[in-house]
Amino acid sequence: FVGNSTYLDDHGPPPQKVLPFPSQVVYNRVGKCGSRTVVLLLRILSEKHGFNLVTSDIHNKTRLTKNEQMELIKNISTAEQPYLFTRHVHFLNFSRFGGDQPVYINIIRDPVNRFLSNYFFRRFGDWRGEQNHMIRTPSMRQEERYLDINVCILENYPECSNPRLFYIIPYFCGQHPRCREPGEWALERAKLNVNENFLLVGILEELEDVLLLLERFLPHYFKDVLSIYKNPEHRKLGNLTVTVKKTIPSPEAIQILYQRMRYEYEFYYYVKEQFHLLKRKFGLKSHIRKPHPRPEFFIPSPLETEEPMDDEEDDEKWLEDIYKR
Repeated sequence: FVGNSTYLDDHGPPPQKVLPFPSQVVYNRVGKCGSRTVVLLLRILSEKHGFNLVTSDIHNKTRLTKNEQMELIKNISTAEQPYLFTRHVHFLNFSRFGGDQPVYINIIRDPVNRFLSNYFFRRFGDWRGEQNHMIRTPSMRQEERYLDINVCILENYPECSNPRLFYIIPYFCGQHPRCREPGEWALERAKLNVNENFLLVGILEELEDVLLLLERFLPHYFKDVLSIYKNPEHRKLGNLTVTVKKTIPSPEAIQILYQRMRYEYEFYYYVKEQFHLLKRKFGLKSHIRKPHPRPEFFIPSPLETEEPMDDEEDDEKWLEDIYKR
């Protein structure tokens, strides 16, 4: 009867797949913060490492009703693990609906630069094979398409004033209606969520370091990401997502934007500081060259990464603590 038992062993249920931890990752990508570049990388990585990349065709619905939240959370939660789900959507609280809270990741950038990139992208698109960049937003009227950015800002057009400028914080604050109101409440809730639910929020101006840390924290998803990113073939693809016809507003207009986006900047500098602390913990140093004469918030600082520093703390232990939060 030994043979019988072997037969059962051979033909019993297949051995369960050993999942990496975490096996549920959500990248609720902020618009115009390098996310198309990262998604291009994720497509390559998902084939290479065998994780389930779940993307969404919905690009313009970031705020959801309670029922839509429940439906989306259910759909994400039932995806085959390990999965990485990505969509332009404000933070979703899975535990509120009885689901397991996934690990969140995201990338943000200087708020004025993000706004300008979006302003011109909506009008003229990018270089991805569009022969005529006018077709980016076909319904846009000509006078709106060619609206001078300075006029838009100085004359307080809706596109260039609040609440439209309050854009990054709601991705971290969440689905509560107050998350869309520029103010302290949304800012503080966004910071709290960054601390409690996000494994990493990177800064686009330091993308290579973001990718290095993602590879360190989530090797099953991001192993070899930097070598793929630096590959000349991939760089060619990345250049196609550069927005065309971008012009720089006057210093006066930029100062007005800066005032209107003061909560966005408070959040951006908070995230940047946290990111730099994380880099130091893992031995990546940021070297900022002399600042430009123009406002510093408008010019991304060029950064370079040096050799790792010695760090007494046990990195793996620290990672375990992060995952347990």
